[in-house]
Amino acid sequence: MSTHGNGSDSHAAGSTRLFAFVWTWLVAITGFEVFLAYLRLRPELMLGLLVVLSLVKAALIVSYFMHLKYEKLSLALLLVPSTLFCICMIVIFFMPDGLRAMQLRGH
Repeated sequence: MSTHGNGSDSHAAGSTRLFAFVWTWLVAITGFEVFLAYLRLRPELMLGLLVVLSLVKAALIVSYFMHLKYEKLSLALLLVPSTLFCICMIVIFFMPDGLRAMQLRGH
């Protein structure tokens, strides 16, 4: 059980300045994503960039605003593999439909 105050199990908390800094980066990444939408990039490059930027944003949100940065390593070791498993299952189930839709469009 965690204690509040100066006990050995107390959680470190971020400052308002830290949260404002992270929020500023999230806004900047979102603005860059919107800017990318107006560029005429190849769909593969655009999708790759947007996925990477979204993963960075998700990591920032989970780490700082959901306070998982300050949690024990065991929680991270539980969440990361389960998230990767869910992503793999989504890809496995939706990949055949995506490929079939591309074939119907004539690509």
